[in-house]
Amino acid sequence: MSFEIKSSGEAYDVIIVGSGAGGGMASKILSEAGLSVAVLEAGGDFDPAKDEDRTQLRPPWESPRRGSGTRIRPFGDFDQAIGGWDIEGEPYTNVKGTQFDWFRSRMLGGRTNHWGRISLRFGPNDFKRSSIDGMGDDWPIGYDDVKPYYDKVDKLIGVFGSKEGIYNEPDGFFLPPPKPRLHEMFIMKGAKKANMPVIPGRLSMLTRPINNERGVCFFCNQCNRACQAYADFSSGTVLIKPAMKKGKVELYTNAMVRAVTTDDTGKATGVSYVSKIDMKEYKLKSRVVVLGASACESSRIMLNSKSKSHPNGIGNSSGVVGKYLHDSTGADRMGILPDLIDRERYNEDGVGGMHVYTPWWLDNKKLDFARGYHIEYWGGMSMPSYGIGFSMDTMRKYLKDEFGNPSPNGGYGEGLKKDIRRSYGSMVGMSGRGESIPRETNYCEIDPNVVDKFGIPVLRFHYKWSDQEIKQAKHMQDTFEEILTNSGAVLLGQKPGADTMYGLATPGRIIHEVGTTRMGNNPATSVLNSNSQAHDCKNLFVVDAGPFVSQADKNPTWTILALSWRTSDFIISELKKKNI
Repeated sequence: MSFEIKSSGEAYDVIIVGSGAGGGMASKILSEAGLSVAVLEAGGDFDPAKDEDRTQLRPPWESPRRGSGTRIRPFGDFDQAIGGWDIEGEPYTNVKGTQFDWFRSRMLGGRTNHWGRISLRFGPNDFKRSSIDGMGDDWPIGYDDVKPYYDKVDKLIGVFGSKEGIYNEPDGFFLPPPKPRLHEMFIMKGAKKANMPVIPGRLSMLTRPINNERGVCFFCNQCNRACQAYADFSSGTVLIKPAMKKGKVELYTNAMVRAVTTDDTGKATGVSYVSKIDMKEYKLKSRVVVLGASACESSRIMLNSKSKSHPNGIGNSSGVVGKYLHDSTGADRMGILPDLIDRERYNEDGVGGMHVYTPWWLDNKKLDFARGYHIEYWGGMSMPSYGIGFSMDTMRKYLKDEFGNPSPNGGYGEGLKKDIRRSYGSMVGMSGRGESIPRETNYCEIDPNVVDKFGIPVLRFHYKWSDQEIKQAKHMQDTFEEILTNSGAVLLGQKPGADTMYGLATPGRIIHEVGTTRMGNNPATSVLNSNSQAHDCKNLFVVDAGPFVSQADKNPTWTILALSWRTSDFIISELKKKNI
């Protein structure tokens, strides 16, 4: 059952704030244990199989904006990410001299409707980085604590890949991976010359059936549009909607949570939220509150949840809520493969993401920066979109005529069309996604002077990259150039230099922020214990990326899912013991 407004005073066993990876997994596990669950989502309902929501398999010219992005759909009209870095009426601020771009998702399933579905486990080293390089802190748990839940997530959701036996890139239960596409074969050749590994990607798309509720990938390459066959993973279609059918789960859409409510003892009693429908405030009651609104949004809710028992915000006696915020590093480079100009045309769509990737392969003891990065590869002949004619002035000199001279075609009209057809499928690029160092000086806090349109105080960000991340970006650019050159590609654009921090993306732009409600054994230096339970409030839990002590050079979603399942099992056990 789904609600947009519910009367104040409704009571549940568990209230879950957020419907993304963490909230979705918690809704499934807790409801299947027989608990009554309310899920609050700040955006609207969404089902990619419904015609009014469907964008998959629709040509760009059906878009009223010809595929162009808008304020609330920054990745394009046919990308299913509804939200973005700049949402009307929902501001955030940055202190002078710093910048953090905060992406919010406003739809059922949260950010699991916008991600590459790169589903990597953290490795044994990733939980103990401080012991290796002396920076940051170790997690209070290790890989062996999370491995059983990674296994469960693999089997429940499905992920393709290959067993490689790489110590810090743990293998899982894999479906068959798709074969490399032609541009990826060129990349593999270039990486091999540089002694870099390239292995099959690990993405959560079903290349084989795993249950009767979901279809199998038919390789349309449009996973960013959301799959009407439910063959790719998003929380709404794979976790929450099935949980609503099987268990006692009620979904509240367009519900902007203001705060966690508490009693005189400081125990959580539920949440208050503002309905976007009538702009009135409502309250729901529960025995347990689970926050999965995203690392920064959950911190905002906690910091705004002040009371006599929690004068600095619920769970914040340590003053650590919002601290140690960190995003993945990111940088890119692209080129054109002359050997693929005038290539034969055929369907090579594949999945909506990389068929191969490079895991981190080096020893940091021999480098001038800590941690590492993986490399994602892109290119090929997927459905053309508007804007494909970019860089044509640069590319035209490689589009030789029959006499070996640069293309004589002009940059418009019929000549431009000819050049685009000739060059289509010859572009190749790569993106590095790496680990940054968690620092107390990178954080979010409540801005004392700004509220959103719901009257809720907003976040203010403090964030700067350090030399560690900048040196890592330089290494990325050197590596990209080596791979592209070895592959036979001609580099496009100037190599980013020190003046641009070697093309290092603005913090927040990779949308992997973690660490704001970090777990730890010491309540004076952490927010949560090793089960993601608040030290200061035993019936409050956090299941998004906030509990992360460090990010790793992997995408965070698979670890969010595994930790949420682990925390949900703990909640069930504690309720049975009557400890909460």
